[in-house]
Amino acid sequence: MSTDDLSAGPIELIVGDEQAGMRLDAFLAARFPLYSRVHLRRVINAAGVLVDGKRTKAAYRLSAGQRVIITLPELPREGPEPEDVPLDILYEDEHLVAINKPANMVVHPAKGHWSGTLTAALAFHFEQLSSVGGPTRPGIVHRLDRETSGVIVVAKSDRAHLALAAQFEKRTTEKEYLAIVIGKPDRDRDVIDQPIGVHPYQREKMAIRAGHATSRHAKTFYEVVERFRGFAAIKLMPKTGRTHQLRVHMTHAGCPVLCDRLYGGRSQLTLGELASNDAADIVLSRQALHACRLAIAHPISGDPIEFTAPLPDDMQLVLDALRQHRGL
Repeated sequence: MSTDDLSAGPIELIVGDEQAGMRLDAFLAARFPLYSRVHLRRVINAAGVLVDGKRTKAAYRLSAGQRVIITLPELPREGPEPEDVPLDILYEDEHLVAINKPANMVVHPAKGHWSGTLTAALAFHFEQLSSVGGPTRPGIVHRLDRETSGVIVVAKSDRAHLALAAQFEKRTTEKEYLAIVIGKPDRDRDVIDQPIGVHPYQREKMAIRAGHATSRHAKTFYEVVERFRGFAAIKLMPKTGRTHQLRVHMTHAGCPVLCDRLYGGRSQLTLGELASNDAADIVLSRQALHACRLAIAHPISGDPIEFTAPLPDDMQLVLDALRQHRGL
């Protein structure tokens, strides 16, 4: 039976004498070796398997003669499907490549975002990428949120990947972001040193949490670049790399990142809101956060190397409008 046939419809199996006493998930794993046992458990839990016409659990012990019917989903891909998505390449050599990731591009496949990812684009444009991150994340050493634009470095070899990962873990890299925030920062520059953990009520969010099992030390230095009435442009330099760190820290400081739906409560900004008129033109529809600079030691030579990404058009448009309508 080909892999195409596996997911074509329900498959009926009869438990033999030699298979009596086996767990249901083990029985199926032996019959369908292309599917992992974990994946088969998910199928069982989703009612994709019936034993003598009834739902049961993965640990159920089978008896000889029982009839097992399974409907298999499409076989999971070993890696991202290459897609001809354009890439803005800032730097490339035989060991690594630095990309200026556009806003609204997901780094690697996830629920709801299976196509148009950075990994799919990388698989199309590059013949060799590191395998350290696993088959679904070839070359990926670190990541940026979907709506965050800017510099991301990708490893072409496992050797380069391990060396780069060690730098991120030891915090020897220098990361710099530009953000447009709502509100007035109290100081021109400061350090936010607050632990971050999983939000107590909303699974997709992080929060300032001390003493919780998920809490981890997080530290961010910020400096105000330009002030406007009700807004500010800020340079952010994270000293740690926690999930949503910059967004959580700026929200904690009372100045959430502009158009951050998750932490700021809004997802778009119109020109009229800045100019105090009825102009309905949308000037921004994603969080105003851009990874503008990344400095590392080259993973092979050890020489210092720096990548910079210019401010994208949407954030530049907002800054121009702020200077015109919200200048001090």
